[in-house]
Amino acid sequence: MDHRKLSSVLLVDGYSLVFRAFHALPLLTTPEGDYTNAIHGFFSMLIKALSDYRPDALCVMLDVHAPTFRHSLYEEYKGTRKPMPEELRMQVPVLKEVLDALNIPRYELAGWEADDLIGTISRKCETAGWECVAVTG
Repeated sequence: MDHRKLSSVLLVDGYSLVFRAFHALPLLTTPEGDYTNAIHGFFSMLIKALSDYRPDALCVMLDVHAPTFRHSLYEEYKGTRKPMPEELRMQVPVLKEVLDALNIPRYELAGWEADDLIGTISRKCETAGWECVAVTG
């Protein structure tokens, strides 16, 4: 076991990368017809970020499909946003399974968005004296 002192953390805005990957790549499928383009693109970007920054720790933040405190402040918050395409929606559970299989921590908190979690954790990193890099669109 490596007992080095933690000094750098990579915080990933999961859905930001997933949406970017989904729209950047053509629809890719398995032989069974399951879509994989967002998963492939997400992990390609994640591997690149890990290679570039070489962090001691990694965490992926994900939004929860639930109202946030912003919805109580402004009823129309994200009111014009289109729903997630079904070809992308079906990739999300697989993405989470792969993250779990790789023991990559992922955090989701009802009432808060991924960028709120990234901001909070980055503040804690700063207080602890750790370098913190946020990866987002």
